[in-house]
Amino acid sequence: MDKDMEKVLQKAEVLIEALPYIQKYNRRIIVVKYGGSAMANEEIQRNVIKDVTLLKLVGFKPIIVHGGGKEISRWVGKVGKEAKFVNGLRVTDEETMEIAEMVLSKVNKQLVTMVQELGVKAVGISGKDGELLQVDKKYSQGEDIGFVGDIKNVNPKILYDLLEKDFLPIVAPIGLGDDYQGYNINADDAACAIAKAVGAQKLAFLTDIEGLYRDIEDKSSFISRLTVSEADQLIGEGMIGGGMLPKLNNCTSAIKNGVNRVHILDGRIPHCLLLEIFTNQGIGTAIIADEDINSMAN
Repeated sequence: MDKDMEKVLQKAEVLIEALPYIQKYNRRIIVVKYGGSAMANEEIQRNVIKDVTLLKLVGFKPIIVHGGGKEISRWVGKVGKEAKFVNGLRVTDEETMEIAEMVLSKVNKQLVTMVQELGVKAVGISGKDGELLQVDKKYSQGEDIGFVGDIKNVNPKILYDLLEKDFLPIVAPIGLGDDYQGYNINADDAACAIAKAVGAQKLAFLTDIEGLYRDIEDKSSFISRLTVSEADQLIGEGMIGGGMLPKLNNCTSAIKNGVNRVHILDGRIPHCLLLEIFTNQGIGTAIIADEDINSMAN
């Protein structure tokens, strides 16, 4: 058999391998949290958007929740301010809040444009629209950090309406307080809260690392699958630190609240989302409910 025919047959095998996953998740909601270095350049952005658009075209109902922290810091610097963080949370005074909302709106519409260039209808909204994300003012260990929101309620009606009309919703993490003031929200928190509210089948975090390690210094300790109990144990033993701790807490919280499966993926790897969802092997870390231990496929 010549090499060209081998390549064609390999492509066919890939499609066949994807078939059961396409059947399983047809018409199911998947929430994709997109941020960090995965947003660093346009080529990576386009790869991510191609993945999500393909999910839409094969029958999934994706929702993108995006961040923009690095871009916000860049613009804060442009106006001569210094980005300040307390316990990993951005201190957001009135001027910083104004910058954050403008930057997130700009990022939001860039992503909408990319999706529509691929022939799929998209609508960009923030958590203010339709009172999607209702928040209380968040404090960091008792310290006032400005206009930072803690999500207290999600009203998913606007998302359901958009999905029903065949739009792909793209959500910027800005919430609305009882005082109708805008609040900046951690994008991981927003994605997790939205996934729980819509009963998403999957929640995928596109991050800056390959997934979870038992020991970050030891590449052989990579974890491709773990249950909520195992995740809680790792957290309890202090094995998970830094920015991954709140992310993993979000993952376990989502599973405990009805999300079927959570994936942590390196968003810098081209088409990581498709590889994790449509192949038997996968490439990131999948977190599953304890009762799904005997059903370890994607």
